[in-house]
Amino acid sequence: MITPTKGISPDRCLLAVGAQVLLQLDEPRTVSQTWARLKTWRREHGHHSPVSFGWFVLALDVLYGIGAIELRRDLLVARSIDVAPLEG
Repeated sequence: MITPTKGISPDRCLLAVGAQVLLQLDEPRTVSQTWARLKTWRREHGHHSPVSFGWFVLALDVLYGIGAIELRRDLLVARSIDVAPLEG
């Protein structure tokens, strides 16, 4: 479910849908705005596997769980992650 399986295509797994959601969050947006933009983006990029609103919400849950998004004043916001350089 989170990653592709026999029954879940790569463009429908929650990590892929989550990545697609993050592409829509170039600025803070409502859940409804993000959902509408995601549907448009998937159609324009040839992703024909169905993604229901429930699946979209599960992708939001995954993104929230890994700290990639947060909800501020009823708006979804992509969190910027500062990455420390690798020592080596």
